[in-house]
Amino acid sequence: MTSRRIEIVRAARELLEHGGPAALTMRGLADQLQIKAPSLYKHLPDKGALELAIVVDGFEQAALAFEDAVLDAEDPLAAFVSAYRVFVADHPHVYRLMTEGPLPRDDLPPGLEERTAAPLVQATGDPARARAAFGFIHGMVSLEMNGRFPNDGNTEAAWARGLEAFRAPSVATELLT
Repeated sequence: MTSRRIEIVRAARELLEHGGPAALTMRGLADQLQIKAPSLYKHLPDKGALELAIVVDGFEQAALAFEDAVLDAEDPLAAFVSAYRVFVADHPHVYRLMTEGPLPRDDLPPGLEERTAAPLVQATGDPARARAAFGFIHGMVSLEMNGRFPNDGNTEAAWARGLEAFRAPSVATELLT
């Protein structure tokens, strides 16, 4: 990726993060960068390509955070979930762009989706358990993001109960002893 394209994607993420999806327009991005909108098309052919670049950037950032979280963690699943929740809280609009609608797998860099998922597979010990855990984690963070849980103190307990179900058997046994 060229340095100009990186600059464009960073500015687009900033627009998205601060103004939400409605703020992410090619004209708004051009204004942010103090250039004419047609100049953007030299680097990204359309808004779809811009959104894909943001998704790729988001996955790369998430993969790094998740890898760091589980590295040498006593409880890799709890560490992964903590990093996941922080990522979502810090980047809710990017997260929505990453997870809503079909994932353009054919347009992602080879191995990026697998790299992003690998820490969860490692933390759960099984690809099928990781997929089930992802469904739980995504559902929980989506409900948190949208303010759907009452403020009754049960959300953290729900997280703990859910994680019990998805923990790799060897980790769960170690934590109980």
